[in-house]
Amino acid sequence: MVEEKVVVNNETGLHARPAALLVQFVKNFPGSVELIKDGKVANAKSIFNVMSLGVSKGTEVLVRVTGENEEENLKDLVKFIENLGE
Repeated sequence: MVEEKVVVNNETGLHARPAALLVQFVKNFPGSVELIKDGKVANAKSIFNVMSLGVSKGTEVLVRVTGENEEENLKDLVKFIENLGE
């Protein structure tokens, strides 16, 4: 299991379209991918879970990846979130 904090800079946060892009990005990652905000844990492979966090622009979330290639997947996911919406 590896974790890293990341700030969501997308104008709309992780709402419908950005959340769908995120879910699409992680859907084939082996193991689990979670986003944690204010102690609430969401499965990043579920658009409903991601949207339920209510992540807005400027919000810091903890990204947790578990499974095969977890370090590489975490690095790729953090970069994806940082560049979401550009």
